[in-house]
Formats: sequence, structure tokens, C-alpha cells
Amino acid sequence: MKNIYLQIPLESREISELVIATVTSTSGSTPQKAGSSALFNRAGLICGTIGGGILEGKVQEIARAATTTKKSGNYLFRLDNSAPGGEDALCGGTINVLVDSSPGDQIQVFREIKRSSEARIPGILATMITGKDEDSVVIKRYWISDLINSTVPQDVMARIGTEAGKMLSSPDPAGFREIEFDVPGTEISSRIFLEPIVPPGRLIIAGAGHIGKALSKIGQMLDFEITVIDDRPEFANPENIKSADHIISEDIGSALSRIEKNRDTFIVIVTRGHKDDEAALRACIGSDAGYIGMIGSRNKVELMRRVFISNGWASQEQWEKIYAPVGLEIKSKTVEEIAVSIAAQLVRVKNSRTDE
Repeated sequence: MKNIYLQIPLESREISELVIATVTSTSGSTPQKAGSSALFNRAGLICGTIGGGILEGKVQEIARAATTTKKSGNYLFRLDNSAPGGEDALCGGTINVLVDSSPGDQIQVFREIKRSSEARIPGILATMITGKDEDSVVIKRYWISDLINSTVPQDVMARIGTEAGKMLSSPDPAGFREIEFDVPGTEISSRIFLEPIVPPGRLIIAGAGHIGKALSKIGQMLDFEITVIDDRPEFANPENIKSADHIISEDIGSALSRIEKNRDTFIVIVTRGHKDDEAALRACIGSDAGYIGMIGSRNKVELMRRVFISNGWASQEQWEKIYAPVGLEIKSKTVEEIAVSIAAQLVRVKNSRTDE
């Protein structure tokens, strides 16, 4: 699912009809974690989720009303039908959901988020809420990144700067932080939610054949920025690969050698033949790519390993970092099943490093 803030329309009329709902805290068993968000309008859910089912239905009712009343609130839901006032759900936990009725008031912040994302620069969305009543809070948002000069007031930055700095300096910013403090001279307390927003991982698919095409579709659902490379223009074109963000129709090895590779780059080699696989692998083995996988039988992979080692194209250590044969073992047989096994391995590798 694409990051919810990148799906907000930045035309003032469209954004004025939207409501953003965000899970801000949870306790016990809940269907979603803090940071999960959804967009609503008068018709209902547009995209995203805060948990589905009865909970999301309740939030949808509040969001629809908020499009008219323009009242924002931070609502507590008890997901236990045995508890007084509990919702008809069996999770047993509690969940807080912030409903922002006027995201248009923060349109400049969402523009800054989009600019940073296009430049592939991570940042922190700081959302400050003030107010006592559940259905009456004031929301102010700020964007903190290396690309944009932050507009966070100094007194607020003094309270969140250290934590935001830690999150930005992490190689894999993750999590959702809450900081509470009193407003000087009043009995009102404010809370600030810090939410990291990072550019999506880049999935580079070498090969626009059946597997590359199927993997591109799944990769789109998994929120990768997808590039497909193939030297056959009849395959490498937007009509054939509709789910790709970028399509490169030229020599695969040459194109791959020019692509910047870092820990957010995931490369899958599924070309039409041994020669192209070899050229693609030579262009990326030993790089800083977060994942390199190559399709092929175990015999083919072993033969290629010997060639790479004997020719000095790779060390044994570098070779051992290659996922070959690519994909998890799920006894896949069809093209689609092979693509699923590859996508599952991509997710495991990507998520394992954020858990370190």
C-alpha cells in the first residue's frame, strides 16, 4: 500500500473534502498498529486502513460527519464486546484514532512530503494535537527533513529535536513516537506524534518476460518503486508492463551498471537466458544493493558461480550474498507462484533488517 500521505490530492478543492484517520496508540491485541492511516470522504473509505471491520466502520461514520462539522478528534475504542461501552470486536485491546477533519489546512506540509519523497529523502511528520475533549482537538503538522528548512517552532523543536534526530539518523527509520507536554500558562496538555516517512524501496527487475511482468504487479501492491529493464521493446513498454514506474528498453547489463545501488535497492534477475543473466549479475554483484536475486536451476547457479569465481568477477563472500535460486521454497509451479515466492523473499529480507 502506498504511503497514505503521498496519495493526498494537492489541489485545494479536492483536499478540502478529505478526512485523515490515523491510529495513534494501541494497547493489547488490535487489528493495526500506531501509524496506520486511512483517507475518507463523504462517500466513505478512499484508501488505506485503520483496521477494517467494525472499527473501521465506526471511524468511517465519524469521518463522514467530520467532513461537514470540520471537528477533529482523538477517539478511544475498546475492542471487546464484553466491556461496558466496548465495540463488537474480539481483539480485546484498545486503540486511539486521530481524525483530522481539515487536512487542507496543512497542504504545504503534504507538498513538502511529496517533494522529499520524489528526491528520495526520508523525513519525520510531526503532528501536534492540543485539546481536552475527544471530539474537539486542534491539529498542527510539521515536516522535518534534510531537504526542507523546518518550520517547527523553537519551543516545540526543543522537545522533539533529540528524538526526531535519532529517527532520521537511523538507516531504517521506523516506528511511531508520542511525546506529551504541558502548554505553559494553561492546564492544557499537548501531544506530538512523530511518524517517519521514507521513500519506498526500489525494485529493479531485469527481464520483462512473464515472471518479470507478474513480479512487477505484486511489487506494486507491496509499495516498491519499480523499474523493469529489457532489451526487447516489444516487452519493455508501458502497455505490457502497466505496473512499472520506470521502464528501460536497452541492453540489460549496461542499464543495470548505471543504476545507483544502495541498501534500498532490490534487484531481481529474471532474463530470458543465461547470457543476459550473467551480464545483469556482473553489473550488480559486489554492490551495496540490499538484495540481489537470480532465477535458475541449482545446476545453472553452480555453473555460474564457478565462472564468476574463476574469472575474478566475484569473491566467494560476494557470491554468498546472492539469492540464487531466487525465491522462497514454496514448490511453485506457475509463473504467478514463482513471482509470489520471489516477492515473499523480498519482504522477508526487507523486514528482517528493520527488526535488527
